[in-house]
Amino acid sequence: MFARLNQVVRHLSRPIPNYLHQSAFSPAKSSIVGFSMADTSGKRTINTAGCIIIGDEVLGGKTVDTNSAYLAKFCFSLGINLKRIEVIADDKSEIIEAVRRMSSNYDFVVTSGGIGPTHDDITYSSIAAAFDLPLVEHEPTFTRMKKLSKPHASQPNFSYDVLSPALEAKKRMVILPYDESVPDEDQVVFTAPDLWVPVAVVNGNVHILPGIPRLFERMLEGLKPRILPRLTDPDGKGVYRVLISTPLPESAVAGYLTELASKVESEGVKVGSYPRWGKSRNTVTLVGRNQEYIDSLIPEVEKGVEGRRVSKEDEADDDSTVAGS
Repeated sequence: MFARLNQVVRHLSRPIPNYLHQSAFSPAKSSIVGFSMADTSGKRTINTAGCIIIGDEVLGGKTVDTNSAYLAKFCFSLGINLKRIEVIADDKSEIIEAVRRMSSNYDFVVTSGGIGPTHDDITYSSIAAAFDLPLVEHEPTFTRMKKLSKPHASQPNFSYDVLSPALEAKKRMVILPYDESVPDEDQVVFTAPDLWVPVAVVNGNVHILPGIPRLFERMLEGLKPRILPRLTDPDGKGVYRVLISTPLPESAVAGYLTELASKVESEGVKVGSYPRWGKSRNTVTLVGRNQEYIDSLIPEVEKGVEGRRVSKEDEADDDSTVAGS
C-alpha cells in the first residue's frame, strides 16, 4: 500500500502525465518546478534549434568538434534558426541541466556524443533521468546490431549468443530512453537500411546522435524527410545569404551599416560585417528569407561599402593590401 501511494505521488508530481514508468537506472527525482515539457508527439513545427556536444575529449582538446559546424550548415540550409551550441562534459548533472533547458527552449535539439560501449558513455542514461524515463533494451535495435555489426578483428570468438563482457558493453548501445506512451517510430528512428545505430528521440524534440562525424552527418541527413514537413517554411528553401566584398576597413563602413540594419530590420533582414584578418578585403552579409527584397538592396550596399557581390569570401582578394578593421 505504501509503495503504491509512493508511485501515485511521484506520478502527480511530474509536469505531464506521459511518463508512467520508473527506471532502475534512474535515481529518484523531485518534480521539476516551472519546467515546460515539449510536445511528445514529435510533430510540432520546427523554427528554432539547439545543439549539445557531449564529451570530455572535446573540452580537453583531444578531439576537434566538427559536428556543430555541420549542424549549423544543415539548419541554415533548411531555414531553421540555430540559437545555441554548447559543449559540455561527460557529466550526468551537466547533461540533465542542458538537455532539459534546450528541450524547453527550442523546437529541434540535437546531442552529439556519449553513446558508445564504455563506462563514460552516459548520454542515454542521463537523458533518461532528465525526463524521468526508463532505460529499455530496444529489441529492434539489438536485432539490427546483430545483423549489421560485425565483431572487431580483435574479438574472433565474440558471439551474440554467449554472455561476455564484450557483449554487455555492446548492449549498452541498444538500451535507450523509452516512453511506452509514445509510438515506437516517433522515438527510435533508423535513418538508413545499412545502419543499426538509431536516432533516439526523447521528449518529442531531443535527438540523440553519435559523436563520430561520418555517422553524425549521415544520420542527420537521414532525418531530413522527417524534418521537412515540420518546418516553418515547408518547402525547405532555407535562408538566403548574400556576400559583398569590400576593400574598406570595418570602421569606415560601420556608420552606413548601422543605418542599413535599422532600415531592413522590419523586412526580417540581418546585416553582418566580418573582418578578415590579414586579407585585402572584408565581408558584408545580407541574410533573410525574402530573396527578392535582398537582391534589390545589392546595388545600394555595393555603393555604400565600395564593394561588389561575391560567391565566396576570397573571390576578390588582393593580398597586396590589407583591409583592416
